[in-house]
Amino acid sequence: MGSTHPRSPTPKRARKQSLAAAPNDAGALAVYLSEINRLPLLSVDEEQQLARRYRDQGDLDAAHTLVTSNLRFVVKVSFEYRSYGFRMADLIQEGNIGLMKAVQKFDPDRKIRLISYGVWWIRAYIQNYILRNWSLVKLGTTQAQRKLFFSLARTRRELEKHGEAGVQAAEGDIAKKLRVKQSEVVEMSQRLEGRDLSLDAPMGDEGGTSHLDFLEAHAAVADEELEAYETRTLAQAKVAKALSRLDARERFIIEQRLMTDKPMTLSELGAHYRISRERARQLEIRAKSKLKNDLSASIGDLLEGGVPGM
Repeated sequence: MGSTHPRSPTPKRARKQSLAAAPNDAGALAVYLSEINRLPLLSVDEEQQLARRYRDQGDLDAAHTLVTSNLRFVVKVSFEYRSYGFRMADLIQEGNIGLMKAVQKFDPDRKIRLISYGVWWIRAYIQNYILRNWSLVKLGTTQAQRKLFFSLARTRRELEKHGEAGVQAAEGDIAKKLRVKQSEVVEMSQRLEGRDLSLDAPMGDEGGTSHLDFLEAHAAVADEELEAYETRTLAQAKVAKALSRLDARERFIIEQRLMTDKPMTLSELGAHYRISRERARQLEIRAKSKLKNDLSASIGDLLEGGVPGM
């Protein structure tokens, strides 16, 4: 490469060219394919001259010609990835970016054709786009996982094509073919099958409803939440007032037996007051009875669910 790095072949002027951008829908795709098929292919000498003009002089017109003359090849590569369910326009656009990057990095002195070098950049940009947009959960974080992601479906089809009709290829056979662990094949298969689903995505042909419309709402409405909060607050205040009327020992028994996540046993309670276990049980019954009688006059039915153990 030259000592000075040429400017990128994607300035604003080039971005405005319709041929350098991918189509947005099926109709535009047909027009796009028709236009790029009319562009002449470059001979080896023409490609070498243009590549040197861009490398040595930063000639953006030369770079633009190198890009546009190879756009049809980007489409061919993009169609190899159509089974992943992405819009062809998006795949072509990513491939075009890869082609531009290849033009920027291309060294004509290596005596190879631009597209032989550029195909690696084109595939890399398309594959990175698929991995980035396949799921919110990141996958293909290692080179081995990336290879498995793009080889799994193809290998499965090859095995099923040469196997018994209607029989799905086993994970063990796929793992042996790809020289990976069977557990890795199973995990990647689950990731490929478990696509993300937007709750806002429209349903049906008319698209008038979304998945979110069919989710059950478990949250209480505002007036119910307020009622429950006020009920809890009232019950807590009544319980606190009733506890204050008990003597110190009775209040301690209620708190340690009924109002803690780790209640004391009757034996522990007896040891605390140096009394027998049976005596501790009698004191608990008496304290609970006094508390229940004090509360029943004011909050009535709240006792059934508001005070555990009574």
